[in-house]
Amino acid sequence: MNASGHRTPARGPLPADTTEDVRARRADVAVLPIGSLEQHGAFLPLTTDTVIACTIAGEIAAAHPVQLLPPLTISCSHEHAAWPGTVSISARTLHAVVTDIADSLRRSGVGTLILVNGHGGNYVLRNVVQESAGSGTRMALFPGSGDWAAARTRAGIETTSHSDMHAGELETSILLHAHPELVRPGYESADYLADERKHLLTLGMSGYTESGVIGRPSLASARKGKELLAGLVEAFGAYAALFGAA
Repeated sequence: MNASGHRTPARGPLPADTTEDVRARRADVAVLPIGSLEQHGAFLPLTTDTVIACTIAGEIAAAHPVQLLPPLTISCSHEHAAWPGTVSISARTLHAVVTDIADSLRRSGVGTLILVNGHGGNYVLRNVVQESAGSGTRMALFPGSGDWAAARTRAGIETTSHSDMHAGELETSILLHAHPELVRPGYESADYLADERKHLLTLGMSGYTESGVIGRPSLASARKGKELLAGLVEAFGAYAALFGAA
C-alpha cells in the first residue's frame, strides 16, 4: 500500500489484482493504457508507446482508487509501416475494441473509463470519447495537450512539442527514468528535426525521416522523465475530481 492508501500496482505492464482486490476497492473508474507496436528508431523498443502508457497509468493507479486494466498493445501505426516490426489495426477496430471494453465495464458496475493514450496517431480515440456522451459510460482521454504542456514545462523539456514528435526528448526521458534497461546506446547522437511535415498523413514518417526519429533525444534525461510523470500525475487530479476518484 502507498501513502494514500491505494495498492501500488506491480512494476510492469500487467496489473496484479485479483478479483477480490477489485471487489474490495469498489472503483467506479477504470484506466485503460493504450500503446502501439511501432518503430522508435534504433535505440527505443517497438513497445515504447505501450510502456509509456502503462507507466503513466500505473502512477495514476498508485495515487487514486481506480481499476487498472492491462494495455492495448497494437493500435493505429500506419504512418510507420515502412519500418520492420510495426504492426497496426484499423481505426474502426480500435474504436470497436475500446467501445466493447467500455460496455463490459458498465455491465460490471464501472461507469467511467479513462483512456491513457501513449500514441499520437490514435486519432480515433477522440471520436470514441466524443461519442460516449449519453451512452451510459463517462469517458475521458488522458493526457490532453494541456496536460502534456504543463508536464513539459515542469520537466524543462527544451524541444517544442511540434519538433519533439517521435523518439525524441520526451519519450526517451520517460524511459530513461522508468525503464532505463530498454534504452539502447545511440540516442545521444540520433537527433533529427523535420518541422515541415505538411503531408505526413499521406507520405507517412518515411517521407520525412530515414532513421524513424523526429526530435532531439540527446537532450533526454532520467530527471526530466521523473518530472514529466510527476506533472502528469498532478494533472490527473482534475480528472479524478471530475469523476469522483480523488
